[in-house]
Amino acid sequence: MTAQTQTYYLFGGIGAVLVFATVVGWVLRLTVARGQPHAVIDNLISRVNAWWVMVALVGGAFLLGKGGVIFLFGLASFFALREFITLAPTHRGDHQALWLAFFVFLPCQYFLVWIEWYGLFAILIPVYAFLCLPIVAALSGQGKDFLQRTATVQWGLMICVYCISHVPALLTLEIPGYAGSPLSLLFYLVMVVQLSDVFQYVWGKTLGKHPIAPTVSPSKTWEGFVGGILTASGLGAALWWATPFLWWQSGLVSLGICFMGFAGGLVMSAIKRDRGVKDYGALIEGHGGVLDRIDSICFAAPVFFHIVRYYWT
Repeated sequence: MTAQTQTYYLFGGIGAVLVFATVVGWVLRLTVARGQPHAVIDNLISRVNAWWVMVALVGGAFLLGKGGVIFLFGLASFFALREFITLAPTHRGDHQALWLAFFVFLPCQYFLVWIEWYGLFAILIPVYAFLCLPIVAALSGQGKDFLQRTATVQWGLMICVYCISHVPALLTLEIPGYAGSPLSLLFYLVMVVQLSDVFQYVWGKTLGKHPIAPTVSPSKTWEGFVGGILTASGLGAALWWATPFLWWQSGLVSLGICFMGFAGGLVMSAIKRDRGVKDYGALIEGHGGVLDRIDSICFAAPVFFHIVRYYWT
């Protein structure tokens, strides 16, 4: 099977799932809701509609190749960072640091992905941005809430830019003996982690009775956690043919990134509760903001990237 054929099969599979989900949603609206408003069913349909849009965007980026993928995730990082920063109060003295974050470190990080300079890519934000931003903020002369303000910008860069940039960075990996496309590996990561979120939602709504952290994320239950992660890991194992992994390795890798995806969603929910908001934004219907949709990928992407890099390259 050629690399291009693998990618087509993956997109065809997710397309079939979306068609099925769309039909189910409309059947439920006609038979259960009988055309009347229904919170759960309406939420399901809006989520599926949003998924159609997101899959179309990713598919378009894939058709454009490496440059399209890097641009798409760079744009996602920009909007996610904007959503994150708007949750915390900023001062006039933060403007220079924010300008550096948005218009210097963010584009530089993705440019390093483009030129495949892993050495600087790995340390630009966690070392140089980490040191530079508080220096610039301190030079402004405003010391009120300095620690909170500086940590907010640093944390936003790490989560929204550094972590997310590891998704397109998968395209830079050269894996000996792997005849598949790096795009397939990228799609594998996104699909497994996002399906884990979906299955956790479904299992939680169906069987969920015991919340994991009720004050942080009341909708996350142990039943949803176990059922969603095991289901998605099983599907990940079944997709071994699109990866350099054996089937059991694919299952273990899927298990790891699904767990990290769950942890990412939980941590980002804790931040929202701390700031007293339900969503990071309202850009995507049924999903909130960009950061609400990619919160699980934030934690899963760097772990997946380094697992593949250190064990398969």
